[in-house]
Amino acid sequence: MREKLPSLKKKENIDLVIANGENSADGNGITPSSANFIFSSGVDVITAGNHTFRRRESYSLFDSSECLLRPANFPDGTTPGHGFTVYDFGRTSAAVINLMGCMYMESLNDPYMIIDSILKQIDSKIIILDFHAEATAEKLALAYYLDGRISAMFGTHTHVQTADERIFRNGMGYITDVGMTGPYESVLGVKPELAVKKFKEKLPVRFDLAEGKCKMDCIKFVIDEKTGRTTELQRMEIV
Repeated sequence: MREKLPSLKKKENIDLVIANGENSADGNGITPSSANFIFSSGVDVITAGNHTFRRRESYSLFDSSECLLRPANFPDGTTPGHGFTVYDFGRTSAAVINLMGCMYMESLNDPYMIIDSILKQIDSKIIILDFHAEATAEKLALAYYLDGRISAMFGTHTHVQTADERIFRNGMGYITDVGMTGPYESVLGVKPELAVKKFKEKLPVRFDLAEGKCKMDCIKFVIDEKTGRTTELQRMEIV
């Protein structure tokens, strides 16, 4: 990411970069060090997911950083951090929201109820959602629910980039899963031999990060600042 992102931002004239960083620490989770690495590589807002709170040393950072998000449907009051932010460009602003799905995941508050509540609090024309969820159907259903109400929605969690990017009827840009940034020769970032051992022997295995050539999966949304609608989008894999 650090080698490729700055030049990509310049080449594509990108104003805002959002990255899911919940697996950025060694093993999984996110630490102050891994968050700082992502921010210093050119990312503006970091989102998270089901591994958000694996590392206790990051709890205070979730409270103090406006641009480090956790899924908004974690319970308020008992959970560090916040689930959305408004990023100010100067000439305009963009709201970034982080939500987590409920199917095959930890049971959290209803994402429909939470997103409805958040949208009542936001004045920005541009609204972008990272929906961290396992089930394709859950992502698509929420997309139809939000079309015309937000600018763009991208899915995370499966680590596999989907080829279903589209602009919905009412102008919302969408992709079911944006993919992964990490080692190309891996099983979702893990050394292949360790993943094989886990599936074959059915015993606990410590997953270590694979090495070698890396890729950066991403999607670019072009959003009209006046209408808040996506006008173009491009799925990319940067190797």
